[in-house]
Amino acid sequence: MCTRNLSLMTDLYELTMMQGYFKNHSDETVVFDMFYRRNPCDGGYAIAAGLEQVIDYIKNLRFSKEDIDYLAGLQMFDADFLDYLSTFHFSGDIYAVPEGTVVFPREPLVKVIAPIMEAQLVETTILTIINHQSLIATKASRVVYAAQGDGIMEFGLRRAQGPDAGIYGARAAMIGGCIGTSNVLAGQLFDVPVKGTHAHSWIMSFPSEYLAFKAYADLYPDACCLLVDTYDTLKSGVPNAIRVFREMKDAGAGLKNYGIRLDSGDLAYLSKKARKMLDDAGFPDAYIAASSDLDEYLIDSLKTQGAKITSWGVGTNLITSKDCPSFGGVYKLAAVQGPDGTFLPKIKLSDNTAKVTNPGNKTIYRIYEKEAHKIKADLISLADETFDESKDLVIFDPIETWKHTKLKGGSYTLRELLVPVFCKGACVYTSPSVMEIRDICEKELNSLWDETRRLVNPQEVYVDLSDRLYDVKKQLLRQMNRDV
Repeated sequence: MCTRNLSLMTDLYELTMMQGYFKNHSDETVVFDMFYRRNPCDGGYAIAAGLEQVIDYIKNLRFSKEDIDYLAGLQMFDADFLDYLSTFHFSGDIYAVPEGTVVFPREPLVKVIAPIMEAQLVETTILTIINHQSLIATKASRVVYAAQGDGIMEFGLRRAQGPDAGIYGARAAMIGGCIGTSNVLAGQLFDVPVKGTHAHSWIMSFPSEYLAFKAYADLYPDACCLLVDTYDTLKSGVPNAIRVFREMKDAGAGLKNYGIRLDSGDLAYLSKKARKMLDDAGFPDAYIAASSDLDEYLIDSLKTQGAKITSWGVGTNLITSKDCPSFGGVYKLAAVQGPDGTFLPKIKLSDNTAKVTNPGNKTIYRIYEKEAHKIKADLISLADETFDESKDLVIFDPIETWKHTKLKGGSYTLRELLVPVFCKGACVYTSPSVMEIRDICEKELNSLWDETRRLVNPQEVYVDLSDRLYDVKKQLLRQMNRDV
């Protein structure tokens, strides 16, 4: 896969702040957290995605002569700062939650520990990559869940907000559980299955629907999916498809992967009628695929109605996450390294309780119920904290503090979620393939209780703070109130 230099894909204020730090000889080491505050689509979880592209970005973070000339032309940056940028490279540490991991609000998906100029510069690009792919992976996982085991094909390229959204949206959709994409470039770049049939224009270009079906079947006998709704689904499309299937069978074709696709009309009604027609004609193994502005709610409704659809092509509503088009991830300063090397916690206040940040250099522990291996809660702690699974653990909601649970020692297991990605500017992490991440995501989703995966009013998974971190936060809040 070719990589691009995205060094100038940043907000201008990142560069103006960098110059300010540079001029004031302020390059202290800091901790920034990238996290989000609310699950997409009012769901119970999100899926972390996009880390591989963040790695590519950091590895290729260099300012070319053309970049420097452009910045000089803005007449905002001094020569000494531009000279600094001309030899710039990232020298810090990055920790991240691996792609495909189930995640929840307020916990760091990416943690950057670096000189403040470097940590500031990478903010925008990390956000745009992680926000987009995590959003689409989450949406895809919801669509896949609604299909109850049926295959979901990502068909959204032509409706995506531009080529990059189509390419990386397809990647994220595969991570979220899709079985294939119509996007051929995504297939090439990420080594994922590509799938597709034909358009109505194929049918309309022939003298008759039957001749169009026959020509397509002759070309692709081992992947023959016929679009049956160009003229009249039940009176023309399905009968002509049956005629072609019968001719293929009579000619000795194996008919291993064949079926029809519905793209309009009442999909529940038409699929039931088409299923009966196919069965009566001796083709019970012919599949019925459907498209037509599908999303998880419509698929769930069609399943409830008993629709005889076993394969779903989902386009616009998936690739754009139409009902929730923004992930809402943010990037906030959490700590500044003091002269003795320890990190001094920093906090951002807000009238909105949800926007008050969690201070300090942190990590995340996932708490599983030992027997079921289902997620009980997540625990955000300071990075140097350790916990003994053999001892009792009390966890509590950091906002509604009266909500607490005591976990008996031996009844739970812990897993740290953040892993090292860059160490002193060098990449120390190898990304799995997209299909491997897809398998990871499936296992992660299976660790959620069904109540958390439901599409409407899901059960919340609590994200708690350790006692030490909670005490640090309270102390900072009291100090800020005294100083005001």
